[in-house]
Amino acid sequence: MAQRTWFITGSNSGFGRLMTEQLLERGDRVAATARDTAALDDLVERYGDRIWTAQLDVTDTTQIRSVVERAFAELGTIDVIVNNAGYGLFGAAEELTDEQIEHQLGTNLVGPIQILRSAVPHLREQGGGRIIQLSTYGGQATNPGASLYHASKWGVEGFMEANAKDLAPFGIGVTIVEPGSAATGFRVGGSRLPEPMAAYDGTPAAMSRGIQNPALPSVSDPAKVAAAIIATVDQSPAPLRLITGSDSFRIVRDALRERLADIEAQEASAATTNSARA
Repeated sequence: MAQRTWFITGSNSGFGRLMTEQLLERGDRVAATARDTAALDDLVERYGDRIWTAQLDVTDTTQIRSVVERAFAELGTIDVIVNNAGYGLFGAAEELTDEQIEHQLGTNLVGPIQILRSAVPHLREQGGGRIIQLSTYGGQATNPGASLYHASKWGVEGFMEANAKDLAPFGIGVTIVEPGSAATGFRVGGSRLPEPMAAYDGTPAAMSRGIQNPALPSVSDPAKVAAAIIATVDQSPAPLRLITGSDSFRIVRDALRERLADIEAQEASAATTNSARA
């Protein structure tokens, strides 16, 4: 197995932390970034110069460009870019503040866009690489009370899918990861809720208010998910999507079937708007 160098955002927790640990254990190098790098001190002590750390807030475009440039300058070739940093903002759209909306989109959508834009010139110059985008089954399906979270994930999936086509000629592969439920701390520590409005009490949107309940069941083993993500880099061509967890598979499959059925029912009516020359 070839040793690689990885650049990972949000490497202090969740899948980012697990991937960082597994990669270092097998002998790879990791450029581990996080808003608080103190959470990586134990890995620095254990693995020495095989882990390179930098403070990074993915809502800060200037900082993104600086950190990515420094990582390539100091480490040379970086084989894999992993956009892992992100969180969930839950609640009805009307309940959210402007600041919450901007921060959610800045973290989950604009941040990955700017990471890719900063890394691609280097990946092209070195002759290829891989970009991995952490998403969720919520990038293909929707739940009530999660409109902004879905907006960020549907948006980033569209951006990454288009880039998979744009970057393929340069030997750069793109993989979108769509996990189901896993005990990573996302629900309890990685999700945020607005001040609830009484108007939504008892409505479907209010279901999201229980997202931080630690008793909610999880389907996937987080360590197995991290290993599955890592394994995609050995696949050629890069898989466009990786679904992990039987819950994610079922939800995505059912959502796609429903959308397809809705579209196919309109085949005849869609043609009524064609021009005479069509």
